[in-house]
Amino acid sequence: MSDVPFDPTRSDTTPPTSEAGENQSNGSGGWLHRLRPGTGAPDRPDGNTGEPSSSLVPPPPDPVPPAPRVHETDGGATHVYGDPDVVAHFIEQLILETRKQDVLEGVKQSRERLLDQPFVRSAHWDTVWEQIVNPSTGRPHQPVIIVVAPRSCGSTTLALRLLAEHTAINTTVVKLDADWRTPSKGRLPLERTHAYQLDLKHPEKDQVSADFLNALSEHATHLRDCRSYLALTVAEDLWKDHRLSDRDGIQVVRLREAPDALAVVEAHLDANGYGQLATSLKSLSKATASLRGLTAVAAVRAAEAAVMAWEEHVHANPQQPLAQADGEGGTPTPLEERIIAALTDWRGELDSRFGEMNGLHDHDNPSLTVEDRCLLLALAVQQSAPMPVVARSAAALLKGIGAVPDAPGASAGFSPTLTALSGRGMRRRIQDVGGRVDMQDTVVFDRPAYGRAVLEYVWDNYDVLRKPLLTWLVATAQGADPEDRAVAALAELTVRHGSVDYLTTLGELVGSSQPQVLGAVMESAVHNEHVGRLAWEALYGWAEQKSYAPTVIALCRRILEDSSADTSLAKRAMVRLRRVAHKNTDDSVVSQVRDAFDALAEHPTVAQRLVGEVQGWQQGKLSARGGALAFLALMTVRRDGTPWLVCNPPAGIDVQRAVHDLLSASETSAEVISRLTDWIRSCAGNPSLYTQMRDQLLRALSGHNMFEAGMKLMNELRGISTVEGVTVADDFYNHLVDSRLRTVFPLEANLV
Repeated sequence: MSDVPFDPTRSDTTPPTSEAGENQSNGSGGWLHRLRPGTGAPDRPDGNTGEPSSSLVPPPPDPVPPAPRVHETDGGATHVYGDPDVVAHFIEQLILETRKQDVLEGVKQSRERLLDQPFVRSAHWDTVWEQIVNPSTGRPHQPVIIVVAPRSCGSTTLALRLLAEHTAINTTVVKLDADWRTPSKGRLPLERTHAYQLDLKHPEKDQVSADFLNALSEHATHLRDCRSYLALTVAEDLWKDHRLSDRDGIQVVRLREAPDALAVVEAHLDANGYGQLATSLKSLSKATASLRGLTAVAAVRAAEAAVMAWEEHVHANPQQPLAQADGEGGTPTPLEERIIAALTDWRGELDSRFGEMNGLHDHDNPSLTVEDRCLLLALAVQQSAPMPVVARSAAALLKGIGAVPDAPGASAGFSPTLTALSGRGMRRRIQDVGGRVDMQDTVVFDRPAYGRAVLEYVWDNYDVLRKPLLTWLVATAQGADPEDRAVAALAELTVRHGSVDYLTTLGELVGSSQPQVLGAVMESAVHNEHVGRLAWEALYGWAEQKSYAPTVIALCRRILEDSSADTSLAKRAMVRLRRVAHKNTDDSVVSQVRDAFDALAEHPTVAQRLVGEVQGWQQGKLSARGGALAFLALMTVRRDGTPWLVCNPPAGIDVQRAVHDLLSASETSAEVISRLTDWIRSCAGNPSLYTQMRDQLLRALSGHNMFEAGMKLMNELRGISTVEGVTVADDFYNHLVDSRLRTVFPLEANLV
């Protein structure tokens, strides 16, 4: 993805390429205009020399055609790229063009790591597996495999595992990123001995059509020739057309259910060193009952919840052994209670809690009043906090949903204070919703799994409450720390319920008021396998809006600074930073992007990405403003104590042209002058380096429309001297200004 390059910082002036002689005071291309033809010029013969016109020069003879290029191969394993005229011997494959720029990118997968990951196959999965694999060869029947399955069923895990087990050991397994607007065969990569896996899960951008499958059938022929494979996993709701079926080179299989959830939980516990916990878990009938029917994704979450419950128990009771069998000792142990609570979905209890609402609380009816439901939600988020904090949080939610008059429970004829006094006290209400209060009046609600279930239950069952709930959580957040209870709750809701509408609503509520909170929540979303693409899409749209710019900039900067981030994530982050720069003209936003680029330039890997931005700008392919800001950032980079762009500029960057363009534009001249001054100050003590840099800058400062920028630069250079004691400002002035103009434009009078 790239933006249309347009920006006033891009100069239309092409800097001159001729160089001034050492003995010329102004040199060619300086600030003295050339004389008109016919009047003579100091560096060329007079225009009327009597020499014949160039139009009368006879044309050169026809060039001799070059000899054909002959490439002799070494045998069947040789591949020829380019456009040779003659190929001798036998070649296995001729590729006239290798296209890399437009194809989908992906992350290489470690075959050993894929094979070591926990993996469970049910009888149904065995059937699907056998349909795909040819028993005689141990390879898939077809080069293209399409697995159609319900969401969260585990189809991605199945596809990657199958490719790891049933492709040649020298085959590279790559998980592709479907960064497209619609499925297209032309975007699919094609390389020898590669096994690609691609998820099609986006409800709008991954719709599969018959035309795509027809083109995919043609692609399958090329995959077969390259001994490569492509495994597509398609969400069941995207496979609607009756014309979608097997074609030549394509096998379509249906994965209808997830593997047994208990087996998935046990496999993940064993793989992560919790084998004893897995053994004890099987003896807890209440816990195992709640696992029945879970999807593969939910089963993995359940395993993580069990580990969390175990770690919480060890922290609180370091001497107590693991759980005993359910019912063996009568009363469940604290660890058993924690595990049961962590794995229970609580929907039955919550159905009673959120049943027919009472006007007053009745101990015989577990249904809660609206005030107590707000209190339960506050406890679900806060877990443990001082009672006044919990009370204020519950009251804020109650006010946010607009469900009450001046005070909870107020009725006609009673003042708010009298009504409050006649009702149940806060301690009683906290106990009724499942919490307790210690001797220091701190509310203890040590039920994280139950709290998560409460939030999800309310979200799923009360559509009208979703927007007020998000607003309240944002207001409750104390900062952008991922450990903040409200931020963590927002992140969980985003990962579980993330959709286009959800992210739009979240952005509208948080973007301008709490950009740091939005950034922390979106950071968890972009790393999530299921909502990551939707989150990146939302960020792409937000990048062009000033109110969202701080969020997008901060998030993309953190991802680019993370050396462990995948290449695809880093690329997406850079695209959105570029879009922020391209679409926003506000000085404050541009300044934020510049600061981010300056910080990122300190990281060698990211500095190479900034080099790519500059190259794209100078080639007219990428945003001009983004490229200009990237060049300014690279001006701050030092290699061995000297400016990188002066001593050893990266290939493909025209430093002279970039400096000329930025100096000639009013929007960037001040900033580039400041950074050029730093260059000169750091090099003034090295005669050879100073001369090299000065000569480069003289060429950039030559030509029309550079007078003002040059004078401003020399003004900044006053006070800097070379090792010979020459003032740098005078040195530049003597090289730039023709001696005949110095009385008109004296240095002292203009440096103000």
